Amino acid sequence: MPSDNAYDAGAHAGDGEWAFETRFNDPFRGIDTTIPAGVDGMDLAVYCLMLGDDALIMSNRLQQWCTRAPELEDEVAIAHIALDLLGQARMLLSRAGQVDGSGRDEDDLAYFREEHEFRNVRLVEVASADFSELMARLLVFSVWRLAMLHRLAVSLDPVLATLATRGLKEVAYHRAYSAGWVVRLGDGSPYSRERAQSALETVWPLVDELFTTHDVERLAADNRTGVDPCDLRNEFDLVIGQILRTATLVVPDVVSLSGIGGRYGVHTKAMGPLLAEFQSVARDESSP
Repeated sequence: MPSDNAYDAGAHAGDGEWAFETRFNDPFRGIDTTIPAGVDGMDLAVYCLMLGDDALIMSNRLQQWCTRAPELEDEVAIAHIALDLLGQARMLLSRAGQVDGSGRDEDDLAYFREEHEFRNVRLVEVASADFSELMARLLVFSVWRLAMLHRLAVSLDPVLATLATRGLKEVAYHRAYSAGWVVRLGDGSPYSRERAQSALETVWPLVDELFTTHDVERLAADNRTGVDPCDLRNEFDLVIGQILRTATLVVPDVVSLSGIGGRYGVHTKAMGPLLAEFQSVARDESSP
């Protein structure tokens, strides 16, 4: 069970440190960074970018809610979840820059890539119109990511395995927090239930993309460094189904967003403005 205190609920790596340092100089301290035998460094880099971009963009959207939540405790919880995901993103982007031979660091990859170079799923880039939509989006993302991290914990890539092991407790809290709110809203007043169901219907067209396998993800699964997202669908449906039944909500019957998705660098119209704001300071400072 998560702690009642959002701050104290954080996962710790030991020695008084958070699971993912927000001030680290060496993201791989104490971790073997050797690329596993038979694994192509460029493929591993793209796979790390996919998982890192998911966390980075979701973190950014959560940060936008830090002064808009219903209660102060929720603002602390949302900020905490955003920091957890930012820490995961930093480690994954650092790994991508290390194994692709480019020498790029986490800042280069976060602030100086163009929109089409980002590989995140589209679910995370769309702004949430209200708190119920934010919780629905976070629930879907957390249930999916936690299932992935459980499998990544045995990755042959030592960096991905370490990241997954460290992140399990954090993302379990993210799931519990968002599930608690979805149940609270769904099983509350008729109005709150209506808003919660509407939020799910807004988010749900982006769900199928989470389980659409990119060639790089298939290769990562084949060489046992990563996960084929198709393998996560049954667990996702089971967990989501249990939560929605408790919330007296139903799985939406909506049409999925079609077309090539974020794994291929094709994004929604929300992505451009998000990056323009997110990257503006770094790009202004780098200008002559």
